[in-house]
Amino acid sequence: MFAVLKTGGKQYKVQAGDVLRVEKLDAVAGEKIQFNDILMVGTTVGAPMVAGAAVQAEVIDQIKGEKTIHYVKRRRKHSSQRTKGHRQHLTLVRVTDVLEKGADKSGVKAAVGTAAARVVAHEAPGAAKAAAPAAKPAKAVKAAPAAEAAGAPAEKPKRAAKPAAAKE
Repeated sequence: MFAVLKTGGKQYKVQAGDVLRVEKLDAVAGEKIQFNDILMVGTTVGAPMVAGAAVQAEVIDQIKGEKTIHYVKRRRKHSSQRTKGHRQHLTLVRVTDVLEKGADKSGVKAAVGTAAARVVAHEAPGAAKAAAPAAKPAKAVKAAPAAEAAGAPAEKPKRAAKPAAAKE
């Protein structure tokens, strides 16, 4: 049986035993995860998702994709060139099981991306202490009065703006 799942903004048609390279997930190698955003299972099409369906997978490794090179040359005779490279972070997973029903009772960790993991971490109970605004320290007293007390000469007053000349 096959399923169509959605993760990392992409859709994948999978069946048991497939190995996928998906956008980076918040999981370590050897961990079992579950994809809950299932668009289709067998002949059942979701509207937009199939309720209770899931795809379980095992994380093989966290890898980087091929290097993509972005080269920009702006105008002739100006020697303005830029070369930037990028390697996308990916997670290698092996699909172990396709579930039509009972995904909520399986007890397997849901697959979440790293951005979603950061949001969850900020909403964690321990993060409430860090989120509470700390009392601001008292403002430092200006150094000028302290310098005058030490016998240093005072600063010159700033010049006043010139008055506008009347036009006749």
